[in-house]
Amino acid sequence: MIAVSNVSLRFGDRKLFEDVNIRFNPGNCYGLIGANGAGKSTFIKILSGDIETQEGNVIMDPDERLAVLKQDHFEYEEFEVLETVMMGHKRLYEVMNEKNAIYMKENFSDEDGMRAAELEGEFADMNGWEAESDAAILLQGLGIGDESLSKKMADLTGSEKVKVLLAQALFGKPDVLLLDEPTNHLDLKAIQWLEEFLINFSNTVIVVSHDRHFLNKVCTHIADLDFGKIQVYIGNYDFWYESSQLALKLSQDQNTKKEEKIKELQAFIARFSANASKSKQATSRKKTLDKIELDDIRPSSRKYPYVNFQMGRDIGNDVLTASGISMEREGKKLFDDVHFSVNKDDKIILIGDPIAKSTLLRVLAEEVEPSEGSIRWGVTTTRSYFPIDYSEYFTGNELSLVDWLRQYSPDDESETFLRGFLGRMLFSGEEVKKKPSVLSGGEKVRCMLSRMMLANANVLLLDEPTNHLDLESIQAVNNGLITFKGAMIFTSHDHQFIHTIANRVIEIMPDGSILDKELSFDQFLEWKDSQGIKN
Repeated sequence: MIAVSNVSLRFGDRKLFEDVNIRFNPGNCYGLIGANGAGKSTFIKILSGDIETQEGNVIMDPDERLAVLKQDHFEYEEFEVLETVMMGHKRLYEVMNEKNAIYMKENFSDEDGMRAAELEGEFADMNGWEAESDAAILLQGLGIGDESLSKKMADLTGSEKVKVLLAQALFGKPDVLLLDEPTNHLDLKAIQWLEEFLINFSNTVIVVSHDRHFLNKVCTHIADLDFGKIQVYIGNYDFWYESSQLALKLSQDQNTKKEEKIKELQAFIARFSANASKSKQATSRKKTLDKIELDDIRPSSRKYPYVNFQMGRDIGNDVLTASGISMEREGKKLFDDVHFSVNKDDKIILIGDPIAKSTLLRVLAEEVEPSEGSIRWGVTTTRSYFPIDYSEYFTGNELSLVDWLRQYSPDDESETFLRGFLGRMLFSGEEVKKKPSVLSGGEKVRCMLSRMMLANANVLLLDEPTNHLDLESIQAVNNGLITFKGAMIFTSHDHQFIHTIANRVIEIMPDGSILDKELSFDQFLEWKDSQGIKN
């Protein structure tokens, strides 16, 4: 258990939290959400003790142990992988080193023997004899094999270091586990393993993540940081999102009788309770959902951009044909002799090697020529492309945001129209006078999406369009692409984004061939598993 009492924190005139009082209980996993800049990571640092509060206290039993996912990936460069994981249990690691140092003494005294016996007892109480095997099991689950256990951290790749630091946080079954963006840089298999680990974890977990599928799988509660307060809700992210939208709708409709509002709320909760009953976490959650009252659901202050892709013309049956296309890089085939065609209703997710996926999209966008083969677009198609690297659109650009967007308006729209368009993408007031070069990563993505929406294309090519976006913007882009009527080929690392949009999967295999299946993403993963296909 960990709790905060009357916690407040300000930076200058800016208030992040004020009089926050929460108790995080064992057996629950809390997803901490909030708009970008709201203070999620800061709150995690307050809980971990890395930042002191200006007012209030963090309360935790002195006998309980807290573990946090470290963000400095270079902190343990000189240590071996297995040792780095075991350092996650500070007291165990101290005891292990002290008793080993005693046994290494040439002159072993009676006092040394007594101290060693004390340490051996404490070591056994902390399950120390299984520590190395427990650490190895965690690493194996995350995809770090036995051959890497004795490697120095400095010799690992960036993604491998992230996995080791995650294993460090999970090691030794801490009483309170704090995870800030734990799925970043993890592959799908490692994320699935982490989901199962947290679902079966019996102590307290508090997690910050932009991965909605992950939050939906592991969270029993959502802790919403809004209005300088943190409000805890029963249920996962989808329940919080849908309930906040319902609350906003009900609060805006002042003429609706309370009885009608209650009926709508009851129907909503019943739907989510039924879905929750399928989850391992959900038995107690379902009982609590049934007790929710109208006043327990509140609208959020957060704003969602308006993402709506409209086609300027209908798309015909002849969309795209790729004939024997190949591409290599530094002597290695990224994809080899690839054949496929695209239908007008296809929403295709590309999965596989990141460089191969991005290169294939560049070929389809006619940014580069394939080394072999050809592509042919149908005469009715109009395409719009979102590259993974869009820096050239913003570098050295001194136009205002309105004038920047005007460059991509096919109808030379008025300033009033462009201002309104930018307003729907959350650029309001004086923000439309910003220089594109000074925008944040998320703001640049919203600009690129605005550019694409103005094109009114009937085919969208999108390479990781949710990178740098907050949860609200990801949800808005997700909703906008679900309703898009044209064809689409895209890449993404967001499981929910993929599953709710794609109706076809093309995987680029390590040998350069492709797997092409007209299935949803989850169906494709189940099919691969049933076929015993591994990369």
